[in-house]
Amino acid sequence: MTTASLPPLDSLFKRSAKRTRDIFSTESGDLLLEEESSAKLRLAVKIRDEYRDFKELPPALLSQQGPVGPSRPPSTRKMITAGESTDSNTSRMIATIDDTPQAKPSTFTSSSKLSQALTLHKTTRTIKPEYHPPWKLMRVISGHLGWVRSVAVEPGNQWFATGAGDRVIKIWDLASGELKLSLTGHISTVRGLAVSSRHPYLFSCGEDKMVKCWDLEANKVIRHYHGHLSGVYSLSLHPTLDILVTAGRDASARVWDMRTKAQIHVLSGHTATVADVKCQESDPQVITGSMDSTVRLWDLAAGKTMTTLTHHKKSVRALAIHPTEYSFASGSAGGNNIKKWKCPEGAFVFNFSGHNAIINTLSVNSEGVFFSGGDNGTLTFWDYATGTPFQNMEDVPQPGSLEAEAGVFCSTFDQTGTRLITGGADKTIKVYAEQS
Repeated sequence: MTTASLPPLDSLFKRSAKRTRDIFSTESGDLLLEEESSAKLRLAVKIRDEYRDFKELPPALLSQQGPVGPSRPPSTRKMITAGESTDSNTSRMIATIDDTPQAKPSTFTSSSKLSQALTLHKTTRTIKPEYHPPWKLMRVISGHLGWVRSVAVEPGNQWFATGAGDRVIKIWDLASGELKLSLTGHISTVRGLAVSSRHPYLFSCGEDKMVKCWDLEANKVIRHYHGHLSGVYSLSLHPTLDILVTAGRDASARVWDMRTKAQIHVLSGHTATVADVKCQESDPQVITGSMDSTVRLWDLAAGKTMTTLTHHKKSVRALAIHPTEYSFASGSAGGNNIKKWKCPEGAFVFNFSGHNAIINTLSVNSEGVFFSGGDNGTLTFWDYATGTPFQNMEDVPQPGSLEAEAGVFCSTFDQTGTRLITGGADKTIKVYAEQS
């Protein structure tokens, strides 16, 4: 058969267009275009066939239906209907629609009530911080041969002790800053110190896993507390009970009987180094901050966790308990990294915002002056009640030390709250005082 005897393709396309429209519509151009009237008719037939039985509910269901859906517009409003109207008619009809919102009566019966509410709003939002005089550096004490990692003031406010990376504990006169005594016995960095208010004892702990009790009348070690599996980073004495709590790199805090050296509890639950521990008289009697970025409040009698606070994003390195307010603060790295908590349940109060550094140490005195020291040598003084910073300072490294050696590792206020003692990476102890 020759190609000449084949019928023309145009007529074949038209004859099979109904069945092959979907296949050939892209190639056929204008050949398969459908008239608008036939398209509307086809759509109407399809709607009628498919939705005829669902246009109205059965009478039984219709009787149960309430008034559902938006109500019809009131007769005063003009409805825009599709029709042969021109654009000018449509715009005229749109202009006649009244969309003015109806006036509703105010919830305040009078303007005076409104002004009272606004005044109350202002007073509740803006709490003025208490005035605190600025602090200034009064004294720099040199003597340690390593980073100063711990500091403690004795209850009589006559002297203070420091522990450092040179493995020595040094006792200093608080008034003059003179060295009174050096205690050797640790074989690694001394990370924690505490002086008992009810016994002539000094307690120390270090990275050598040792916890020691020093008799300050004989100036020698009289007890060792064995049990930690790794370096001990922090210790705290209970204010009324004869117990000692230590914490460290083995992710545990341990409660010791001061006299018998017996281990009363192992406070386990943290999953990383416990960097700081604090004791107070009322529940929670033990609070720990850990490198697993949590703070735990402990039931001392049961030796179990009461609450775990998970607000911090990074490792918690420092805690501070307010002497009188029944609250505490915790510090970590990153933004919004210092947080205030209310005891006993550990309710979050607010963030101390603005000290963007790795916070190594926190201290607070009874006057409401709150201090935070950073790993980069920045110091911030805050109003503890409102979280307002009132002074920012830079730790000046000791001449001859590296610029990087400006970190602040430990801090404490003396018993009067008028002097602040800090220890840092430049191997010095700095004493700050309020400017009168």
